[in-house]
Amino acid sequence: MPPHTAPATPPPLAVDLHQLALLREHRRTHRHKHPPRVIAAAEHFDLPPPTRGQRLADLVARTIGSWRFILLQSSAIVLWIGGNVLAGHNAWDPYPFILLNLLLSFQAAYTAPAIMMSQNRQSELDRKHAESDYEVNVKAELEIELLHEKIDLLKEQELQALTQAVRELSTQLQALQTR
Repeated sequence: MPPHTAPATPPPLAVDLHQLALLREHRRTHRHKHPPRVIAAAEHFDLPPPTRGQRLADLVARTIGSWRFILLQSSAIVLWIGGNVLAGHNAWDPYPFILLNLLLSFQAAYTAPAIMMSQNRQSELDRKHAESDYEVNVKAELEIELLHEKIDLLKEQELQALTQAVRELSTQLQALQTR
């Protein structure tokens, strides 16, 4: 029996590794034609820039929603009530402080809609971010599935190559044992 000779064609795994290398090179050279598209920042969301009113609503919401505002307003209310109580009969807003109630009602009447406008705008931005995250996650999931398929294919081909090598070695071993 002639000594074992190497097969004329490379094993399937070597061919696949060569194809994988070619695929990587192709991706590197053609990356400029299909750049990755990830939407992450608000300026990429096809939203018009905020109007003056929207910017004002954001400023009002940012200001009123701060500890500084709460402390300043609380101090002003304490000073208002203290000044009116200490003034006695000469108070500009005697107890039950009707003018103070009116001013606070006006403040609430105008700040609540401004805060709601700011929240609506923020919820629109959040919705766009969620859509973008969903798109990115779907693309990543598809890429992962593709990678799993490639890995499974490579494992299967490697297993076939190993099985073939074991068969050839078994055949050679049997041939040697029969001599």
